Amino acid sequence: MINPIETHPLKPFLPADATLLMLGSFPPQRKRWSMEFYYPNLNNDMWRIMGLIFFNDKEFFVDGENKRFRLDEIIKFLANNHIALYDTAFAVRRLNDNASDKFLEVVQQTDLRALLTQIPECKTVVATGQKATDIIVQQFDIPEPAIGFYSEFSIDNRSLRFYRMPSSSRAYPLKLETKAEFYRKLFSQTSV
Repeated sequence: MINPIETHPLKPFLPADATLLMLGSFPPQRKRWSMEFYYPNLNNDMWRIMGLIFFNDKEFFVDGENKRFRLDEIIKFLANNHIALYDTAFAVRRLNDNASDKFLEVVQQTDLRALLTQIPECKTVVATGQKATDIIVQQFDIPEPAIGFYSEFSIDNRSLRFYRMPSSSRAYPLKLETKAEFYRKLFSQTSV
């Protein structure tokens, strides 16, 4: 039996003054969500990475008592730091009953150029994993940077940097603090 095609369940989060766009691959299955937003799986380390970097507290965005993330604080943080979020896949088929990118067949990619036209101040694009990296590299025909580094590209006379970051998934074999150092370096080099 072929698994059904899923379309992206969330709208892009695009503050008008966003200077940085973070792109993952696709949200996990809803049964793994702790909130209606990006990186919703409580086992994903993205919001712990951000808490560690910006607030010196990996639990800053975690509501442990209710086993969810603090969505209001996340949205305020993103807006204050001019960070936009979306994913590189618009439609997918899961080949396994899990959230692994390895078993994610991309049926339709997100039109990243159209997304970037909606945030004209954006100068930095960030991939938060390998599948997102592959799609960005393909769409913009740019060299794939090493993890923690960037390639430069331009669209419509706008110069941008594309950073490749380690996945925030716990399946990615790096300690939280090591992942946070990669992201800390990224934010120190950008206008965030």
